[in-house]
Amino acid sequence: MGLQPLEFSDCYLDSPWFRERVRAHEAELEKTNKFIKELLKDGKNLIAATKNLSAAQRKFAHSLRDFKFEFIGDAETDDERYIDASLHEFSNFLKNLEEQREILALSVTETLIKPLERFRKEQLGAVKEEKKKFDKETEKNYSLLEKHLNLSAKKKELQLQEADNQVEQNRKHFYELSLEYVCKLQEIQERKKFECVEPVLSFFQGLFTFYHQGYELAKDFNHYKMALQINIQNTRNRFEGTRSEVEELMNKIRRNPQEHKRANHFTMEGYLYVQEKRPAPFGSSWVKHYCTYRKETKKFTMIPFEHRSGGKVGDEELFVLTYCTKRNIDTIDRRFCFDLETSDRPGVPVTVQAFSEEDRKLWMEALDGKEALFINLNRANAKREGSAQLDKIGFTIIKKCISAVETRGINDQGLYRVVGVSSKVQRLLSLLMDAKTCNEVDLENSVDWEVKTITSAMKQYLRSLPEPLMTYELHGEFIVPAKSGSPESRVNAVHFLVHKLPEKNKEMLEILVKHLANVSKHAKRNLMTVANLGVVFGPTLMRPQEETVAAIMDLKFQNIVVEILIENHEKIFKTLPDATFPEPISMSVSPPNAPPRQSRRQGQRIKRPLAVYNLCLELDDADSHSSPREDTPTGSMDSLSSQSPTPAFCSSPPGLPDGNHLIMDSGDLAGWTTNLPGQSRPSMVSWMNTPSANPAATNTAPSAFFFPNPAIGSDRAVESIAHRKARAVYPCEAEHSSELSFQIGAIFEDVQFSREPGWLEGTLNGKRGLIPQNYVQFL
Repeated sequence: MGLQPLEFSDCYLDSPWFRERVRAHEAELEKTNKFIKELLKDGKNLIAATKNLSAAQRKFAHSLRDFKFEFIGDAETDDERYIDASLHEFSNFLKNLEEQREILALSVTETLIKPLERFRKEQLGAVKEEKKKFDKETEKNYSLLEKHLNLSAKKKELQLQEADNQVEQNRKHFYELSLEYVCKLQEIQERKKFECVEPVLSFFQGLFTFYHQGYELAKDFNHYKMALQINIQNTRNRFEGTRSEVEELMNKIRRNPQEHKRANHFTMEGYLYVQEKRPAPFGSSWVKHYCTYRKETKKFTMIPFEHRSGGKVGDEELFVLTYCTKRNIDTIDRRFCFDLETSDRPGVPVTVQAFSEEDRKLWMEALDGKEALFINLNRANAKREGSAQLDKIGFTIIKKCISAVETRGINDQGLYRVVGVSSKVQRLLSLLMDAKTCNEVDLENSVDWEVKTITSAMKQYLRSLPEPLMTYELHGEFIVPAKSGSPESRVNAVHFLVHKLPEKNKEMLEILVKHLANVSKHAKRNLMTVANLGVVFGPTLMRPQEETVAAIMDLKFQNIVVEILIENHEKIFKTLPDATFPEPISMSVSPPNAPPRQSRRQGQRIKRPLAVYNLCLELDDADSHSSPREDTPTGSMDSLSSQSPTPAFCSSPPGLPDGNHLIMDSGDLAGWTTNLPGQSRPSMVSWMNTPSANPAATNTAPSAFFFPNPAIGSDRAVESIAHRKARAVYPCEAEHSSELSFQIGAIFEDVQFSREPGWLEGTLNGKRGLIPQNYVQFL
């Protein structure tokens, strides 16, 4: 049972039971006061903890923003650029999240702490003051009453009447104070219910607003996350291919270091210990120098270098060599020594010591004017197995293998990635390369040869060619456009270079690339997307003339060239290129700024918003055609070789399918980011600071502490314009394949609200797409 009500009539009786009920009300208010006091303490601790968390998150964001990955080589792929930029995007995401958290901390102070402090001070504090008055008046009233009752009856009548009046007046004042106190007690008991709970409700409203805004941020971040996952997967795939090539080169050099010395402008170079003579009786010391010699100019340089001191480099010495002589052990108490005579110090030889007798022989042969010992760095290529040639048999082999693969294994998972048994591959290759047995081998109908054996034999044949299919001569030229430029310039450059290939090479390349394009069309089944095929065939079709780690670091760009060939094979092989070589557009190392997105919590902007494809609609359409997928792709589902690295917003080329078709064709949610040549990368947070310019939007914008209720009026608004027509009042040129281009007066059919804020969906001339809401008026 709750507190008993305080009756005003009981104030005049002032019974013990009345006093007990008053004390119960006072105890309840004291309990409420302690509760509010503890709640205020916890609330302030919560604010302090929130500020500490925000400071830690901001420090974490600054650490992410300030770090930058360095890359090996002279360029990065588009995937690597976007991965490099991801830390900055993560930092911006946290920064925007912490801005919302600061708003939450302010809302706790304004909506919880201050109202509760005000209630405790003004209401509960007032009751305490009333209680003090009531207790004081009670004491005064009953003291005066006892004193009055103790008056002697023998006193004069006038004195007694005056005493009676004073007591009666005091009793009336006591009753009035008692009535006011009882009224105040009951008022506070009722008031505390909403005065305490309403600030807590406002606090939770602010808390939910923060979480709701975090949810909105997460939804926008999801676009970026999905694209970044594809970038990461593509980079991982290229890394796997690069790592195997690096390990292979390392093992080759380990077996025979001299055969794989890099070709450079020095005739000889390496470490030598140089004797430095000191005054008697100190003798001499031997100091390690890195020495280089150029036979053409007879210039010999020495740089002192000590590994143990952290790689300290001394001053370089340069002199012109006159001659060198071998020192025998009977003239010096050290092995592997020889003297150098210089033109600037005649008669004062410099004594040096090599690491071994073999090392001394190499130095002696280089320094005494004999023919330098040059190693054919392409010997490994010359020794490649077989006598594969681009002749009639070679074309027959490739055509037979392609026909068998397309007939028997076009849908096999991991096609061209799964390798065959080496002995079987060698046996098949031997039969195919023999003119007598080549025509007898039936690959299409024979079960003796597995599809993986056929694919491995075809790759092995291409690698066995004396020169890669895309030639050593053009290797560097093919790599250049893959490192820079817009997608269009890359395609144009590769198109131009393909037609510079020898005729047989170009013919063989066309046959192979057409087949690979067909394989990529079955990627839903065989999982061999354009990017995956690029990883497999990049090292097969292109090889550097000199095998070095630097050349292997360019392997990822070889993959991109192959991706361009596959994606644009119709244009590259069926049409002639421009007469002049297309100059690639230079590109900054840092990635371009992404186009801003419009926030769902803000109105339309002053300028027409730049659309990002409506992924929500895309998912709805895709769900009806395919089973749900995980957000994280297990493999790259599309090539990013055509992605624009420039900050320009290009119009979509004619005939480009819309985003829904892209999703259905690729079978992956990645299609919206990877198949649009003119698309710039969406930023996950740049929309946060976009100012609102629509007065109507500002009227309906939520306050800082309350998030909007989408259920209010939204269904009615959508229903009111469903299937309506609209007319364009401004011209618009599409900046994305999901948008519609139109002129003033264009009539749109079946116009509906889009899930992308500030945009409508409509149909124009049979094509459905996004329309800026402030560019049309409804009919």
